[in-house]
Amino acid sequence: MMASPRRKAGALAAQVDGYRDWLGRRGYTPQTVRNMLKDLGQVGQWLGREGLEVADLSEGRLEEFLRDRRRAGRRRLTGARGWLPLLTFLREVGVVPEAQVEPTPLDPFLGRYRCWMHQERGLSQSTMLRYENTARRFLTEHAMTGGQFTPQQLTGADLNAFLLRECARVSSGSAKGRVAELRSLMRFLHLSGATSMRLGAAVPPVGGWRLASLPPMMAAADVQLLLDRCPHDSAVAVRDYAILLLVARLGLRSIEVARLRLDDIDWRGGELIVRGKGRREDRLPLPVEVGEAVVAYLSGARPQLDDRHLFLTCRSPCAPVRADLVSDVVKRACVRAGLTRVGPHRLRHALAEQMLRQGAGLTVIGQVLRHQDLATTALYAKVDLAALRQVAQPWPGVAA
Repeated sequence: MMASPRRKAGALAAQVDGYRDWLGRRGYTPQTVRNMLKDLGQVGQWLGREGLEVADLSEGRLEEFLRDRRRAGRRRLTGARGWLPLLTFLREVGVVPEAQVEPTPLDPFLGRYRCWMHQERGLSQSTMLRYENTARRFLTEHAMTGGQFTPQQLTGADLNAFLLRECARVSSGSAKGRVAELRSLMRFLHLSGATSMRLGAAVPPVGGWRLASLPPMMAAADVQLLLDRCPHDSAVAVRDYAILLLVARLGLRSIEVARLRLDDIDWRGGELIVRGKGRREDRLPLPVEVGEAVVAYLSGARPQLDDRHLFLTCRSPCAPVRADLVSDVVKRACVRAGLTRVGPHRLRHALAEQMLRQGAGLTVIGQVLRHQDLATTALYAKVDLAALRQVAQPWPGVAA
């Protein structure tokens, strides 16, 4: 009589059923589940041989386990990333403690800064993470003395030195982002009483002028070519086609696509709720073409999970797509169509240009693209070169 999976799992026998269900809910195939349960059993037996408790398991213990397996002559071993689901599950059910991270003197301040960005500024999680990372790097370099947090000693020279190093390794757009991140940090330092001076004014601007050049454009025929070359022979292809249509026909940003939820689609009203910047919500009409692509995705291509996000990854563990996947979808479509690789924002520009050529006013375009300031939409007035030539005055001394 063969031993049951519970007996084979050693110290982790009690977790077999829960781990199997946990993996199934995340879209793992039956064969992959069997392999991962086998890994669980090997770890459980090793814990028993070493006289360790389940609570002793950690990333470091798993490294010890892998070293022992290598010394025993095993060559085909699961890599470090492959053990992440097991540790995540064991921590979720409370049998393994969370990984302990040594706190730093900056952590209390950064925690308050994070709360301020969320509650007062309404920033998204990804934006807060970027601002916090810049704050941690800057303060670690310039506001730590003898292991203590000393923001009172900050000066404008510290800001300039940090920005000069940053600007030397990033693009002008990223450099402007660093300026905004530092000004936000300086504003909070002053508001919280950590500094007496308003150092935000000492952050130098980055050269760059709005409306100084034409926005990058993409012809409507090229956008249609991207869509025509999309395959429909797999779950990934059906999902990617729906994503492309949302970007090309409605001008959604990458993060807005990633945030879409099943409840955001009003099928009876033919509308879509878009969650944009600054917690803003807008309702857009759902074109038939886009709606049919989403229905095709929901009818068989979307993994059957309880998660309410509209778009999910197709490879296990299934999870909501991230904004960078939307960029990958557009770039893969460009490769298939034989076009220069561009990002999703180029399709947004193309939609604005097409609407302008069809006679739509800037106010309408701004509403579709969900611009908060009409001056942002005014950028697209420059792309209608045919209309501009009709009103352009001849250069002095040149015959018309």
